[in-house]
Amino acid sequence: MVPPPSGGRRLTRQSTIGEYGFLSDCHSAALVGRDGTVEWWCLPRFDSASVFGKVLGPEAGHWSLCPTGDFEVARRYVGDTLVLSTVFSSDGGEATLTDALGLEAGARGHDIGLRSPHVLLRRVECRRGSITMTTELAPRTEYGRTVPHFSTKPGGVVAEGGPVRLSLSTTASMVIGPGSARSIFVVSEGETVDFALSYAPSYGTSSVADEGASIDDTVKAWESWVALHQSYSGRHPDAVRRSSLVLQGLTFQPSGAVIAAATTSLPETIGGDLNFDYRFAWLRDLSLTVRSLWIAACPDEPKRVLDWVAKSAGVIETELIQIMYGVGGERDCTEHALEHLPGFADSSPVRVGNGAWAQKQLDVLGEVLDAAYLLRDNLEDLSDPTRRLLVTLAERAAAGWEEPDAGMWESRDAPRHYLSSKVMCWVALDRAVKLAPLLRVGEAAQRWATARDAVRAAVHERGWNEEAGAYTGAFDSEQLDASVLMLALVGFLPARDDRMWSTIRAVERELGDTGLVRRWAGDPFGFLICTYWLAECLALGGEVDEAEAWFERAGAVANDLGLLSEEADPKEGELLGNFPQAFSHVGLINAAWRISEAAKSGHDPSTTTKEIT
Repeated sequence: MVPPPSGGRRLTRQSTIGEYGFLSDCHSAALVGRDGTVEWWCLPRFDSASVFGKVLGPEAGHWSLCPTGDFEVARRYVGDTLVLSTVFSSDGGEATLTDALGLEAGARGHDIGLRSPHVLLRRVECRRGSITMTTELAPRTEYGRTVPHFSTKPGGVVAEGGPVRLSLSTTASMVIGPGSARSIFVVSEGETVDFALSYAPSYGTSSVADEGASIDDTVKAWESWVALHQSYSGRHPDAVRRSSLVLQGLTFQPSGAVIAAATTSLPETIGGDLNFDYRFAWLRDLSLTVRSLWIAACPDEPKRVLDWVAKSAGVIETELIQIMYGVGGERDCTEHALEHLPGFADSSPVRVGNGAWAQKQLDVLGEVLDAAYLLRDNLEDLSDPTRRLLVTLAERAAAGWEEPDAGMWESRDAPRHYLSSKVMCWVALDRAVKLAPLLRVGEAAQRWATARDAVRAAVHERGWNEEAGAYTGAFDSEQLDASVLMLALVGFLPARDDRMWSTIRAVERELGDTGLVRRWAGDPFGFLICTYWLAECLALGGEVDEAEAWFERAGAVANDLGLLSEEADPKEGELLGNFPQAFSHVGLINAAWRISEAAKSGHDPSTTTKEIT
């Protein structure tokens, strides 16, 4: 066990999900522990099987690299990049470990990550004295099911197992053992030892990917991307910039799809069974993601996301509107359990795939149309497939808004009339009416307007509860749900409307009583996107200082690298759920911008159009 950094606490793998650093090449992602162990890497895509999966089970594969004795740790990202720098300090010296998923040489700006070389780069540099390092490369392909064969090659080793071939190039002398390769080496001040682990399929005539990618090229590539995305000038610029990098790192660059998180089955509650696979792209997240990309990036990224949706959906006739897709547009996301893995801190089951793909969730209709509305000034060349998709979604909202569904929290029990779903159907119809000239729909716009007004009336009649003094989570319910904050965020009601403001205060009082906002009463931990929603709503209501306080509470649970998961225990500050979580970083960006706009003297943030013009 690694002694804690000065002033820190002793860490165990079970203690916190937030100990990990995040690497990405915009095709796949890796998680690196504070002790220098790579515990997660899926190849060649985010949703592929892992070759390192120790985060879900001790025998599922890892690559450790750290000093042999006791040491202290400090770490950071190298500037505005996803290249991780970990400093190991011991009595004998100090060494820096630099980790990166390599980006292709010469790639710059919007082109980074289009052609990933699929190589994990690690560099050890001794800064002071002399330090003895140890490394163990122990991949286990197919989520830990397969132990690979090892062989030597000039300047390294090769591991082959199942469909994967990994080739390690290094100047360190590696010793092969059963299922692993190890080395103990000494670095003295000024010396450097490099490692490059490259992937290729084990079948056919494929060879390993180009090992020419370098850490320096990767740093330059990330910096060039950031240089194109410097338009944000509001509060918390560092956190916004880091969050925009995380969103780019969660983007499958060949298609433009943004996945919900880099992992599967990291638990919402330690020891619990709410462990799901988030390595897919949800339409539910679309308009909020588009808004955040516009704020922190530029129009090219969000427009690519909308194009990806249209291509993925294909021609929709009578079938269910699918809520999520694989990063390449795959429809089938069938869920199954990996029974051989115990899960993070024995939180089982470990799931691959996500059964929510077959759920009916009416809110996605509004998410897609709202995204299109946000992008309206950049859609003059709207493709016919995208136009047909938007028309189909509006027609579904008009015809089906009175139906029950699984809701945005993807309930797996009986369908209900969730208020957020009704409101997002209103959004779908409202935006479709406003986009009617672009959609070329003629008389359909009047039908949509009539349906929109009917939804509004139903929400006011059946969504408001006098006893709760709030809009509640479902029609004719007394139960509060943080998702009703969306009414103010999507423009269904002004934040300072009497009923809406009462709802905002009720959510703050009843669901925010633990320091972060829970989704509903009884939910044990704070949901970070809900906390950021409350901050936005308070900003819309003119309470900037209160909004800032909630924003700060949410940000305080980020790990030392500025990364957020889905939930957090506000008492212990522990991150929970899949990691890093796109929705939480989306919430951070949107809330920072909304607070910034509200803080401007005499400015009403509910009327601003900065992010969509």
